[in-house]
Amino acid sequence: MQNHMYFEIQATDPARAAHFYGQVFGWRFDLAPELPIPYCRIDTGQGRGGLLQRPAATPPPECGTNAFVCSFLVEDFDQTAATIARLGGRIALPKFAVPGTCWQGYFLDLESNTFGIYQPDEAAG
Repeated sequence: MQNHMYFEIQATDPARAAHFYGQVFGWRFDLAPELPIPYCRIDTGQGRGGLLQRPAATPPPECGTNAFVCSFLVEDFDQTAATIARLGGRIALPKFAVPGTCWQGYFLDLESNTFGIYQPDEAAG
């Protein structure tokens, strides 16, 4: 079985989220008119995802936090972090070394979703 990945971003303002991620990562968003809800397909150039209206203001009480955090490979951590900040994103957890592997950090997008970025670097540490 091949390893495939598909991710979804929920947003209060999907157009704002599409603009943010398009500017940070260069992703393309295409409306899927055949679906019964407003939904955009995300083309990252390597993987695929979706963007949709957040279905509820908060997760149901019996579920606790309802989240799954994705981290995205970048060529230049510091340059990408600067772009995120310039576009209004916020640092959730500052850049840190995963020894011998990469530089990692976490951010909040304009919808208050957490996402990570990482830059491979065997000398990190």
